[in-house]
Amino acid sequence: MTDQMNTQGRMQDILKWVVVAVIVAAGVYGNSYFSAESLLYRTIALLILGALAAWIAAQTSSGSAFVTLVLEARTEIRKVVWPSRQETTQTTVIVLVVVLIVALVLWLLDWGLGEIISGIIG
Repeated sequence: MTDQMNTQGRMQDILKWVVVAVIVAAGVYGNSYFSAESLLYRTIALLILGALAAWIAAQTSSGSAFVTLVLEARTEIRKVVWPSRQETTQTTVIVLVVVLIVALVLWLLDWGLGEIISGIIG
């Protein structure tokens, strides 16, 4: 009985994804077909079709899992302690200094090896 319900649920999800694909394809085709119409009307129509497709996609099992992930990520972002302006500036300066030092070392290494190879080759 459970296998039958799982199969039926999967079939419903597949059907929903097909409907989403048809809506997206209709939006793309309609935008191209009505290219002579006002951009405002086409944009509004695409936003409505996109919202409808997103709502249908959210009704599937993977879509609802994605919505849950997004909501949990939002909650986690609120917990982040962001650095102050001074910390950000100090970290940026440190990174720039290290990058310049590494670039200088690599340039000297390249120059030195180039001189050695030129001396060997003649």
